[in-house]
Amino acid sequence: MPIRRDQEGREEDGHEDDGLRARLVRTGVELVNAEGAQALSLREIARRTGVSHGAPRRHFPTHLDLLSAIARQGFAELSARVTAEDREDAGPRERIALLVRVYLDYAGSRRGMYELMFRHDLLESGRLGLRETSLPLFARLAELVARVRPDADPVTTAGALWANLHGIAQLWHWGSLRLATGGTDPAPLLAAALDAHLGPAEPAP
Repeated sequence: MPIRRDQEGREEDGHEDDGLRARLVRTGVELVNAEGAQALSLREIARRTGVSHGAPRRHFPTHLDLLSAIARQGFAELSARVTAEDREDAGPRERIALLVRVYLDYAGSRRGMYELMFRHDLLESGRLGLRETSLPLFARLAELVARVRPDADPVTTAGALWANLHGIAQLWHWGSLRLATGGTDPAPLLAAALDAHLGPAEPAP
């Protein structure tokens, strides 16, 4: 079936493109990584995808639907990074340390996506089950915490650690922690957070 285009060369809304949904999301991911969440307008995503500005609504009835689909890709990428770095032959505390380092690195290297993933309006909207996409990663953290702290509620402890980590990621990016602590590396803060929630690490033999 030939592609019908408007006067500006963009695909018309009537063209049935089964891959359009994936292309819109892929364009959104590229855009948020390059220019931040503020650049993610429906019109700009459509323009960069090469379709008319009304085309995205065939797959995403609202702007929140499209943003949620883009954010889901962020959670998928973060989960894949954690899986790639995880070492099942390591001890649970070491695995938690790896997880939190990957998390903080992702927050710094994918700043626009990270901010989109945790936008309160997207999470509260419930579009595409976005809030639930973080649950497998949190479950992994809670399972490891349970092995390190069998005396504590693993869900509560994991939640407190996650909140602490999220705060470090945000305040480090804003420069507040660097100003307050005079530090140039967040690693000591991560170590302190792990000690606070998991107890002091055992000395190496």
